[in-house]
Amino acid sequence: MKLLIMQPKLESGLVQLEEELVKHPEADAILFPEGYLNENVKQACHLAHQFNKLLIGGHRRLNEQPKDRAIIIDGSGRILLDRMKYSDTLCVEASGMKIGHILCDELVLQGVKGEEAQGADLLVHPIGVGMFSEEQFEEWTALARQTAIASSAFLIGTSHADGKYRDSELAIPIAYGFSSQGETLFIAKNDCRSRIVHLGMQEVSVLE
Repeated sequence: MKLLIMQPKLESGLVQLEEELVKHPEADAILFPEGYLNENVKQACHLAHQFNKLLIGGHRRLNEQPKDRAIIIDGSGRILLDRMKYSDTLCVEASGMKIGHILCDELVLQGVKGEEAQGADLLVHPIGVGMFSEEQFEEWTALARQTAIASSAFLIGTSHADGKYRDSELAIPIAYGFSSQGETLFIAKNDCRSRIVHLGMQEVSVLE
């Protein structure tokens, strides 16, 4: 699988997602941050079908608590996964892989939760805003590496390029990828360029 990892800026629509879909037909799937879709799930389903791409990330339902949800949409525009934050980690079969989904601070608060996530080939980790300190950046990347090793799965995460956590004055955009042995595929800190990870070959291409 060729997975494109994007770090978009917060926006009300899906302009940046559509731009990536147009520019990178070689990608099989696109990973974007928690909440990026906002309430634009129908539009995302249309784009997934139009470009025949797997879309992985998060969206919001403002009338629910917690409002953030994990979502995976297949290339036909069908929603494969749509689960509430802090519920059990769920997996889907797509693009020849068993994909599990960890949403933002679930990594810290509950990790990989539930039996269904056992045996995942790939864990994805859509993060909302950037890290609010250097210490948090180090903590989350270290914990992600440990989780990849414990789960024997690739673990790849990404945040928005902007946005601050609550009253924090600092926002450090983060994206990372670790192999199932905990090897670093990439760690991006204040570097919001999109990347394509070829999981089969464990190769990473930075996209200008």
